[in-house]
Amino acid sequence: MQISVTVNGQEYTHDVEPRLLLVHFLRDTLRLTGTHWGCDTSQCGTCVVWLDGRPVKSCTVFAVMADGREVRTVEGLERDGELDPVQQGFVECHGLQCGFCTPGMMMTARWLLDHNPEPSEPEIREAISGQLCRCTGYENIVRAVRWAAEHPAAEKVTT
Repeated sequence: MQISVTVNGQEYTHDVEPRLLLVHFLRDTLRLTGTHWGCDTSQCGTCVVWLDGRPVKSCTVFAVMADGREVRTVEGLERDGELDPVQQGFVECHGLQCGFCTPGMMMTARWLLDHNPEPSEPEIREAISGQLCRCTGYENIVRAVRWAAEHPAAEKVTT
């Protein structure tokens, strides 16, 4: 099937098999490897991207379901060479160790901050509860999101 999808503001048209998952379309077809593929069961959340402005686990979405829609990946957070505050927060607060869960965490955190600019710690923890980090214990991830909330970008990253 032929699909046309806008990813990080750029339109792509490709032929895909109907069973191709969005995560594989992004990584293998478009070579946007920031979105990680982890558990194969939609449990880990490493593959979170935005579909029409909402976080989804891209391992649960077929690429054909994105036809005519907008996708934003972790690569789309950076603007004009400047890191998004969420990305900078992960740097400042050491919000990652192995980095495998980081792209999904960042996409979820950006969505949270766009909808709740001053989240409490419990709200941050609830927002990222659908994602697994096997390295950090979440403390520095929460600190990174709080840092980003305290250092908002001049312009929200939305789709």
